[in-house]
Amino acid sequence: MKRITLLILISLGVYIVLYAQNLDQIDIVRVDSISTTHGSESHFMGNVHVNHSIPGGHPSNISGGIITFEPGTRTVWHSHPKGQRVVIIQGIGWVQQWGSPKIEVRLGDVIWIPPNVKHWHGATETTGVSHYALAEIHEGTNVENMEPVTDIQYR
Repeated sequence: MKRITLLILISLGVYIVLYAQNLDQIDIVRVDSISTTHGSESHFMGNVHVNHSIPGGHPSNISGGIITFEPGTRTVWHSHPKGQRVVIIQGIGWVQQWGSPKIEVRLGDVIWIPPNVKHWHGATETTGVSHYALAEIHEGTNVENMEPVTDIQYR
């Protein structure tokens, strides 16, 4: 009896997730409906533009967007509970894991940052960079922001 009840509850949950949200239909987000905002000071240092093309939570737990860093700008130190995938789509930038040297990244590079790894990424001092970032939401968040990257750490 417990197995049947459990199977019914699981089936009901699957139905709600798959059909109540119209997941059987293609969903297109048109470019003119995507908002671009100035990056928050709690997340970024300098002039950064964030294009919110994949809002988290609908219909999956993936969030993402295009982040454009002007020369000399960067994120704060941060980590992602489920990791992060970054695809460089323009320019030259840097990425650095805590305790390791920074690494130059260029157009077409695909970066995987493992879960809970403290890191930062952004533009070089002289060249801007844009990247597509994807991260999974876990317990309501996809990022833990930490302290700013100092100028000494950045250079």
